[in-house]
Amino acid sequence: MLPFSEFKTNITRRHFFAQGSHVLGGAALASLMAASPGGGQVQGAELVGKQHFPGKAKHVIYLHMVGGPAQMDLFDYKPVMNDYYDKDLPDSVRMGQRLTTMTSGQARFPIAPSKFKFAQHGQCGMWMSELLPWKAKMADEMCFIRSMHTEAINHEPAITYIQTGNQITGRPCLGAWASYGLGSLNNDLPTFVVLVARPTNTEQVQAISARLWQSGYLPGQHAGVSFRSAGDPILYINNPPGVTAEVRRKTLDGLKALNELNYQQVGDPETHTRIAQYELAFRMQSSVPELTNLATEPESTFQLYGDAAKKPGTFANTVLLARRLVERGVRFVQVYHNNWDTHANVAGRLPDQCRDVDQPCYGLVQDLKARGLLEETLIIWGGEFGRTVYSQGGLSKENYGRDHHPRCFTIWMCGGGIKGGTIYGETDDFSYNIVKDPCHLRDWHATLLHLLGFDHERLSVLHHGLNQRLTGVEPAKVIQELLA
Repeated sequence: MLPFSEFKTNITRRHFFAQGSHVLGGAALASLMAASPGGGQVQGAELVGKQHFPGKAKHVIYLHMVGGPAQMDLFDYKPVMNDYYDKDLPDSVRMGQRLTTMTSGQARFPIAPSKFKFAQHGQCGMWMSELLPWKAKMADEMCFIRSMHTEAINHEPAITYIQTGNQITGRPCLGAWASYGLGSLNNDLPTFVVLVARPTNTEQVQAISARLWQSGYLPGQHAGVSFRSAGDPILYINNPPGVTAEVRRKTLDGLKALNELNYQQVGDPETHTRIAQYELAFRMQSSVPELTNLATEPESTFQLYGDAAKKPGTFANTVLLARRLVERGVRFVQVYHNNWDTHANVAGRLPDQCRDVDQPCYGLVQDLKARGLLEETLIIWGGEFGRTVYSQGGLSKENYGRDHHPRCFTIWMCGGGIKGGTIYGETDDFSYNIVKDPCHLRDWHATLLHLLGFDHERLSVLHHGLNQRLTGVEPAKVIQELLA
């Protein structure tokens, strides 16, 4: 056993006795299996870069709308609600379900029908809001899941849940699992990159942090690398004044030698992760400036994504950068776009949000398709939960607010083995409860891993005595109807 592993094993008396209680049985089992002492620490390590079966998707671009978009104002058309304007949500619909503290004290729950017009699009006949004219053009290329649901009702646990498969922080996120399972396609860029776009409207942004793109109990090399939207994309990637590339190389060689000495003494495998990160940073000094230099893009690209693509930090600029990352072999690109938490002023904020993302999403799909990358790149768009059909605060025909709603919400996907033109799941007339084909987060995660070529029950890591996996221990299934 490595010295570091031995140190961890003997930290507490409790750990010692827990290990000692089955040491004889463990030794017998090891002899039967011809296992080496200290082996088997990581189950599934041999899967890195080796899928269980051929995957349709080699890359993922996950566009997360932080705050929770209102499904009934965008994708879940409910014309019957026009007859219920300002009437209370029936108890038979709510059925005593949990509310947030932001509306639980309201004297009544008046229904707010969507003020936006809807129309059917494509051969699939998907109803879409007038706020999404660009997405309407590609309805038959998209797959809509209108029956997503979760147990989390507040932002912090809900975002953590949809990103990591658990409401408690400290577990690997989707991008980390993809990095762990698929490995790298480019030695000069990270396998997993995170981009945070700035919304035009900033009335109510939610706090997000690196906990959402951490590697958890996976090796640290699988954590997401966050690129900044202004200044140097990565802090300290450039040499300070007076430091040449030769000096930086000599410095890194010295650090590597010191870290190797430390590894020989302590045996912490994360030491090698640190060495690898230093080396990657050195190579990124050349690869990142070329990556972020959009001057090489033709004017037709900016016409496709919209003029905002020329402005660093906008959603359009960010998804264009996501395409360039995928084009260079990055496995997983996570994009966050904030301010979808419309507790008030839906009429003012939702149009701004949709203008930010609508044309760029269309541009991204068409750009990837033109480059032959869409079939191997899975695009995901959605939030951490939905919104309530009843109004939070004041209600008028022209404006209203909506509270958090975990019982049903909509996510769309495209490319990467997804069946275009699919409309999966149905909700009741109030967009409050699911009436057909529910899709829990665990089922969705299992489906995503399947698209990448993994059996969600076999892609696991032994941690704290359990075979940990993205979908957890509760039942989860791949939704075959979503697959091309």
